[in-house]
Amino acid sequence: MAVALVVVAAGVSLGLWAASGGAGGTTGQAAGSSRGATAAAPPDRAPEASPTRSYPLSEAPRTIPAVREHEPARGPGWRPEKGNRVVVDDPALADEGRLVAGELGMAYAGEKDDRRAGDLRLALNRDKGANPESYVMTVRDGRVEIDGPSDTGVFYGTRTLKQETRDGGTAPEGVVKDEPAKAQRGFMLDIARKHFTAGWIEDRIRELGDLKFNQLGLHFSDDQGFRIESTSHPEIVSRQHLTKAQVRKIIDLAQSRHITIVPEIDSPGHLGAVLDAHPDLQLRSAQGSAVRGAIDISKAESADLIDDLLNEYADLFPGGPWHLGGDEYQALTRSNPEASFPQLAAAARERYGSGATVADLATGWLNDRADTVRAHQRVPRAWNDGFFRGTSVQAAEDIRVAYWTGKEIGARAPLEYLQAGREVINYNDEFLYYVLGEPQTFVYPTGQRIYEQWTPRVLRGTAAVPARYDGQILGGSFAVWCDLADSQTQEQVAAGIRMPLRATVQKLWDPGKPELSWAEFRTLADRLG
Repeated sequence: MAVALVVVAAGVSLGLWAASGGAGGTTGQAAGSSRGATAAAPPDRAPEASPTRSYPLSEAPRTIPAVREHEPARGPGWRPEKGNRVVVDDPALADEGRLVAGELGMAYAGEKDDRRAGDLRLALNRDKGANPESYVMTVRDGRVEIDGPSDTGVFYGTRTLKQETRDGGTAPEGVVKDEPAKAQRGFMLDIARKHFTAGWIEDRIRELGDLKFNQLGLHFSDDQGFRIESTSHPEIVSRQHLTKAQVRKIIDLAQSRHITIVPEIDSPGHLGAVLDAHPDLQLRSAQGSAVRGAIDISKAESADLIDDLLNEYADLFPGGPWHLGGDEYQALTRSNPEASFPQLAAAARERYGSGATVADLATGWLNDRADTVRAHQRVPRAWNDGFFRGTSVQAAEDIRVAYWTGKEIGARAPLEYLQAGREVINYNDEFLYYVLGEPQTFVYPTGQRIYEQWTPRVLRGTAAVPARYDGQILGGSFAVWCDLADSQTQEQVAAGIRMPLRATVQKLWDPGKPELSWAEFRTLADRLG
């Protein structure tokens, strides 16, 4: 079939016109506007219910993240109309149906078998071999159908449709086939050093859901604060904190957006707020000086305290992943930890033998905490500098590596973890760390740099690890750290992370070179809101 390229939409996008009737082939991420510049019916006549030669081939929708594949077709596309129905083929999709109906100003009609003009139908295809986050969206004959192997995939299809039809836009005729490249697409928020209101967190969840993120990390314990109500140890809770009722509301909203919350109680370092109420468990050197934030892991009472908290919050937070921290234990920053902390050295030898070190004891601590959360069917992760080289005690194989830096003592190159067969989540501090006040060498990351230079395989610095390890990199997470908490307000943080979040999810959904330039991507983000 002969095909010619024609410039449309004021010379901005390219549309494919076929010399004969019928739909064309796959265009992938074809350039084009989801506002319906080429898919809308001519203004002097009503939209037709079936494709005809009067319509050019449709163009791929413009969304964030971009859809992976679009099969164009001829037709007027679809717009939501007041009074038209959202219907489902399975009661498991009722929540998704009600949500999108409210967002698009349509009527939720529940389970229906009949087909009507203007319908949006949500369906489960039960394809057990498919990516559970995948979906297919078909726009044809004046109707839309979104189907997927799970309610999560169907939800993501509704996010694409919501973006396509924003501000009166049109969902283009044809078929979208879409799925993420990476299974873990996260945003981590440090609520320990800076108190964020429940309402602000809920706003971020809505934003994350529309962008197809699926994890929200909450780092809620650190030297500066412990920010969630506790029943097992109320004495450790900071004055400004979230109540459990507020957290449950946050969890419910996150679940409705298919977002899993990843809690983090960092230990054995970064425990200053906890230790303020338990000074007897503070780590002290041979000279008796206290080590800020570090708990004495030679004491059984230290493990009991942290396990009390892990067990309590495992009952509060549903889901699989659990972040154990494990980084920056100050005992291991000394030139001779065994001499500086003889009680730790003695405990290591007693438990692991005469040659054991403080690093062995710290690794054993991490494994013990992993056992605690594993009993709640959680999958543990820890910061990469909490894994030590040359120890006789090895970190449990199922503890995933949250790789953030190569600068810290004990931090190793990403290849060491990958070659050992470990699974890794990318938190690269040179691209994905938004540190309030820009202390040390940190600078606020830009969406443009992430969009143009970062991929999930860029774990440390700017160099990518070999492609053969891609399957071990489960995804990534953009992180907000509040080292200088008063440097920005909540509103400034939200504005500052807006474009970096969009760039991050684009590269987690599809790590390939984006079709749009950064300027085009930014313009699209402004239009989509």
